[in-house]
Amino acid sequence: MAFSFFGGIHPKENKWYAEGEEVQDFPEPDVLVIPMQQHIGAPCKPLVAKGDAVTVGQKIGQGEGLCVPVHASVSGTVKAVEMRPNTSGMTVLSVVIENDHLDTPCPEVQPRGSVAVAKLTGQELMDIIREAGIVGMGGATFPTYAKLSSGLGKVDTIIVNVSECEPYIVADDRVCQEYPAEVIKGLEIVMRILGLNKAHIAVEDNKQEAIATLKKHIDPHLEITVEALPSKYPQGAEKQLIQAITGRQVPSGGLPAAVGCAVFNSGTCKAIHDAVYLGQPLIRRIVTVSGDIVMHPMNLMVPIGTSFNDLLEAVGHSENPYKVLSGGPMMGVAQFDLSVPVTKGTNAVTILGRKNHFAVHTPHCIRCGKCMDVCPMHLMPLMMYQAERSGNVPELQKLGVLDCIECGCCAYTCPATIPLVQSFRAGKQRVRNAMPPRKG
Repeated sequence: MAFSFFGGIHPKENKWYAEGEEVQDFPEPDVLVIPMQQHIGAPCKPLVAKGDAVTVGQKIGQGEGLCVPVHASVSGTVKAVEMRPNTSGMTVLSVVIENDHLDTPCPEVQPRGSVAVAKLTGQELMDIIREAGIVGMGGATFPTYAKLSSGLGKVDTIIVNVSECEPYIVADDRVCQEYPAEVIKGLEIVMRILGLNKAHIAVEDNKQEAIATLKKHIDPHLEITVEALPSKYPQGAEKQLIQAITGRQVPSGGLPAAVGCAVFNSGTCKAIHDAVYLGQPLIRRIVTVSGDIVMHPMNLMVPIGTSFNDLLEAVGHSENPYKVLSGGPMMGVAQFDLSVPVTKGTNAVTILGRKNHFAVHTPHCIRCGKCMDVCPMHLMPLMMYQAERSGNVPELQKLGVLDCIECGCCAYTCPATIPLVQSFRAGKQRVRNAMPPRKG
């Protein structure tokens, strides 16, 4: 690692709560709610109706365009197809499955041997990845097949993201410690598709066991290097990680492919392995359930569609939660309804107590400039905040509000506890609403 990115912060990591907890299989609940949109892009249309029987791994939703299918994570009977609460704060069309606890496998889910996999073309591999419903599992949920296809002929550097810089979350750390061979095999598939023979695995230096384990499983004939990066938030953000590994800076409004890079989460790499070698779609994922009032922090292999309520009951808490987040305390989304389900992008459920309430009743900017010192995107948060408060859309555009990655560094360091991230989300929507509609 020869580079670092501007700004950033060093929040208290609090990973010790769950970092030593091995992944456990979470008992399948009696009822699961599987949203038809768990990815960036067009939502799926249900392929099942109330009363239909489903099997484990069966495709139950698909769509056109930028879309990936969703699958049943258990076998049973479709109880309803209806709008249900989602971690985004909105209601989403969902398939509700009553679990029969028989785990009847879908006949189409069939493993492939190494010889069969070696004969597959790059396009065939991408088709498998799409049909398996794989998305970015670090939280972005961009369809993986689309990232791969858009990078063909443009990418010269592959980076596997194991930075996991959010406090409390250790899901990526555990996947690298407990499934290193699968992560590496998935990475090799990515390298084959993109036609590259070298790659970087970026791991923050607070994950020494993961670093050592990954190195042991790398084929010495492959040019895969494990890069130990100094711990710094938001190291795991795509643009910051690219700069830390390559020194390249993704231009404003640009994608990583613009500078010849493609970034994949370690959990995504494991999911690619499972899809290609095991024929298994993305129907479960590792979730860190942790927080300062959690009695038994855990890392759980959770069926997609499991409710947050079930997870909270499993770990216990010493007081009534002040806040339950989908994700971590920096970028996570606070939940108002704990019946929401785990989705493909849910890497953590963070449960916080009352002592985390720091809000000031009448926050006023004192123009200290701390927010500008820590913004990794070189933005001016205090100016953007003022522009958003006054509804000045041209000024918001000029200040680059759409480049904000909503990492929360500004809000974390603000002595007035101004809700800056919420303001910038509103500002982005103002700008998008003012944009002319796309043609075609």
